[in-house]
Amino acid sequence: MPVGIFRVCLVVITAIVNHPLLFPKENVTVPENTEEIIQKMKEREESLRLEQLRLEQEIAGQEARQKALEKAAKVVEESKEEKVPWDMWTAISMVKDTGGEEDDMAVLGKAFKGVAFPDKVILASFYEKRILGTTGDMARMREMVEGFADDLLEALRSVCNRDADMEVEDCMGVGSMYENWRVRKPFVCDLIVPFAPPEPYCFRSQTWCSGDSFPPDEQGYGTIKVCRADEDVAGCICDKTKLGEDMLCLLHSQANTTRPNSEMEDLLCFKNTQYLDADQVMKWFQIAVTKAWNRISHKYEFDLSFSLLDSPGALKIKFRSGKSIAFNLTPVVQYENSDVYFISHFPRSGLAADLPSSTHWFLTFAVYERRFIQLVSKMLPANACHVSCLQILSFLHEKQCSLTGPSGLTNYHLKTVLLHLLQARPCQDWAPEKLEARLQDMLKFLEKCLHEKKLYHFFIGNGKVPAELGFPIIFQRAEPLNLFRPFVLHRDVYRKTVDTFHEMLRNTSALINEYTVHIP
Repeated sequence: MPVGIFRVCLVVITAIVNHPLLFPKENVTVPENTEEIIQKMKEREESLRLEQLRLEQEIAGQEARQKALEKAAKVVEESKEEKVPWDMWTAISMVKDTGGEEDDMAVLGKAFKGVAFPDKVILASFYEKRILGTTGDMARMREMVEGFADDLLEALRSVCNRDADMEVEDCMGVGSMYENWRVRKPFVCDLIVPFAPPEPYCFRSQTWCSGDSFPPDEQGYGTIKVCRADEDVAGCICDKTKLGEDMLCLLHSQANTTRPNSEMEDLLCFKNTQYLDADQVMKWFQIAVTKAWNRISHKYEFDLSFSLLDSPGALKIKFRSGKSIAFNLTPVVQYENSDVYFISHFPRSGLAADLPSSTHWFLTFAVYERRFIQLVSKMLPANACHVSCLQILSFLHEKQCSLTGPSGLTNYHLKTVLLHLLQARPCQDWAPEKLEARLQDMLKFLEKCLHEKKLYHFFIGNGKVPAELGFPIIFQRAEPLNLFRPFVLHRDVYRKTVDTFHEMLRNTSALINEYTVHIP
């Protein structure tokens, strides 16, 4: 009824405004040029038509918002009856139980109010036509890159001095390409390469949660000390033993210039210290890879080059046809006997953008993250929607950033959100038909974390990590690590990130419809 009254008023206004006497010339007479009058009337008519369309769309939006509020109220009532249990770690991580969805809506109010979210039919079609087809491409690329990397590392071992150089182990695939959720092209494989010093040396690591005091900006980092294998943990034996005149300490003697391992020491450590230097490791690794490629390049019909100068193993294969494949081969140091690794560089990521110093190494839990996803996937329903949710969210964020510029959110943040929800939600909640609901859960959780500037690392401080993973207990007992801490320190980045996220929510339907074949 209000729309009908509005249209009648609009017709009356149009008739009045279009009357030619409302546009007199200076002599207050009607222009003799009939064509000029007709042209002005047409312009006014077009302007009013556009204004009418805009107002109609606004009215339609208001009606949609009203329906959304009614639907939300109904969902809240239903959820109160369900009373799905959530664990304590989820509460710490700010994931409310389904009975608290009303509180979530209060916090999320502005972001989700009036958002026309695609239904499950549209989402399923979008996923099938836009994302699902890339799975085969990822598998073929992984196979090709892994085969070449193994050959390259074997050549690297052959050109290194086994008595003075680092010992390189086999590489391992980590990240989105190996967890099968990467959607951004070009595809890039991330491989990590553990290395160790030659005998008689060894690495002894120290982390921020090992009992020693680390400032807040160094949480998540550690240092690596190069020691002799027979050296006491508390210090070098030269500090406790009086050496004879004919004996020298290979680590601490300034006068010894002939010892066989001096080249290794200069390469590994920061000047005048025993601490492993990430910059020195980067230089060593790039030189070693270059030598290795020179040895085997005759076997391949493509060129190999470094694609990023500030990353030790950001490599690019370039074929004669002009096509190229990029991959990262990054040296890492194993933490004790676990699958936690110290890593110096994160290509294409802001996780370790501001290292406190070149002797501080970031800890990566990528191997355990991959195992956790594999473990949970075995317990979920067939064709579960967990990977689909992460792929769609990653796609939406990437497209929005291409429109409005980069934000402080990374794919690692998005994956962390999924890991928390996988632990919090019952297995049956990830059935394929619940894709729409779980995607909305991820968006709501993410915005709640942005609102409070808190997104905790999934493994650090999480006492409920499945025992089957064999995760080190020292990190489970540590204080939770807030991945959104930089937002507290950099308000401009935070504001940009929040604005980009809200813009992505508003554009969700448009972005998905743009990349989906029309469904009648």
